[in-house]
Formats: sequence, C-alpha cells, structure tokens
Amino acid sequence: MLVFLNSKLIKAEEANISLFDHGYMYGLGVFETFRVYRGHPFLVKDHLTRLHRSLSELGIETDLAIGEVVRMVQELLEANQIESGDAAVRLAVSAGDGGPAFTDQVYNEPVISCFLRPIAVPADQKQGQVLSLRRNTPEGLFRMKSSHYMNNFLAKKELKGQMDTEGIFLTGDGHVCEGIVSNVFWVKDGALFTPSADTGALDGITRRFVLSLCRKLNLPYEEGFFPLEALLDADEAFMTNSIQEILPFNRINNQYFAGKNGVITQRLQREYKKQRHVLWSKDEL
Repeated sequence: MLVFLNSKLIKAEEANISLFDHGYMYGLGVFETFRVYRGHPFLVKDHLTRLHRSLSELGIETDLAIGEVVRMVQELLEANQIESGDAAVRLAVSAGDGGPAFTDQVYNEPVISCFLRPIAVPADQKQGQVLSLRRNTPEGLFRMKSSHYMNNFLAKKELKGQMDTEGIFLTGDGHVCEGIVSNVFWVKDGALFTPSADTGALDGITRRFVLSLCRKLNLPYEEGFFPLEALLDADEAFMTNSIQEILPFNRINNQYFAGKNGVITQRLQREYKKQRHVLWSKDEL
C-alpha cells in the first residue's frame, strides 16, 4: 500500500513519526474519514471545515486546503491501482513533535497523513446493541473526531467481536447519544428523530447531510434529548456514517424494526445515492 505522509507518497511500511509526536503521546490529533465515488470525494468541503475547526480548538496550525486533499486522493487511487475510483479515505492530522514534556503550546509542524482502503461489500442492514458503557462527555466544547478513541475502543470490546452489530451509547443521564462509529436516527409516525449534538454526540457529516435531505424532501424531523424507550418504540431505525452511508437496523436489543424495508429509510437512501457522485458540500443540495 502507498500512503501520503507530509505530502510525500511512500510505502506504508516506510511511514514513521517522532516518538515525541503529541498525537502519539497524548492522542492530540484529529481525523476525517470519507468516501470517494468514481474518484469524487463526497462532501469533502464539509469534512475539511470540521477538521479545521477541531485543529483550531487544539492549537494545531495547518493551511491544508481542499486542492491538496483532492490531489492526494487522486494520486493514491492511481498509485494503489484502484481503477473503480471507489474507496474509503482516512485523512489525519496529529500535533507533531512537541518534545518530551506535556506543555501548552501551539503546534505549527503537524504530521498529515492520508491513505485509502477498498470498500467491502456493504451490508443491507445491521443489528444494534445498547451498551452498558456510557458515552463519555466531550473533552472540549464539542465532540471532535479525535485520536483519543478510548471510549469507543472499550465499547467495541463490549461487543465481543460481533461484526454485524453496532453498539449504541447512552449518555450518563440515560438519553440516546450515538453509535460507536455512527449517528443514530429513527422514524415514528412518519417523523424522523435523532439525538442533538448537545448530548455529546459527534455532529457527523453524514448526519448533517441526512438532515439537509429531510429539509429538501419536506420530511419532518426533531433533534433533542430522547430516552431509550423512544428509540425502541420506533417504526424504523438506522445508523449513518460516511463509509456505510445510511444503514438500517432490523433489530436493537430484542426490539425489531422495518430494517431495509423501511419506507422513509429507503427514500433517504435513494436520494443519498443520487448525490454522492457530485456534491462537495451539503450546502450545494
């Protein structure tokens, strides 16, 4: 596999970072994952906007622009011989070498990496399991897509390797929050519901896009703080993320849902597929 590290195209086994990179030492870094469809990086403008917001909050300085990201993606597709142009992209920025001490500083030489991975044959629906582990509160003012992934890692261990299952976090107060790698939506009586970002959930790029689709399609929706009972009483339920798109739940715990046959879920999936080869941002919808 060929990857980019600090603007250099190299073999993955040759990539290395400083022992004193504060991303390695303290988890001080952020990343984005997004899809490329026939060479088009879907919603990449939105991903970069979120990335730069988080970097600014952490004091990590970079002028990484959309043109450079698109160039890296196109070169990686060619270098790794992904002829379909379909892949998952991971773009990461870590603080870089900050020395051996833990200090408050501005990081102006971050480490930027980018690599692709092939897309597996997608599932058409998934199971959900409500986790006993609660979602931790964001370390800052908002949930970042950060390299500090311990809460998510421990949640994965709770699932004991069940690849067909997404774990669903509740907040400390018992409200539905989000999945381990997803945002959660459900449908009741024709209306869509999803936890507010104020629950501590990541304000996912696909989450935002689905809400934009709802406005376009005149589908009523509500963001808020919801008890678990509201989710389990739903007619349809699905998860979203940039790699798996809109993926319906057929079951959460012992409660069954419409799954891949959900009418509103299917409507949103159809509209999503129309847009994924052309849009750079949800604002173009």
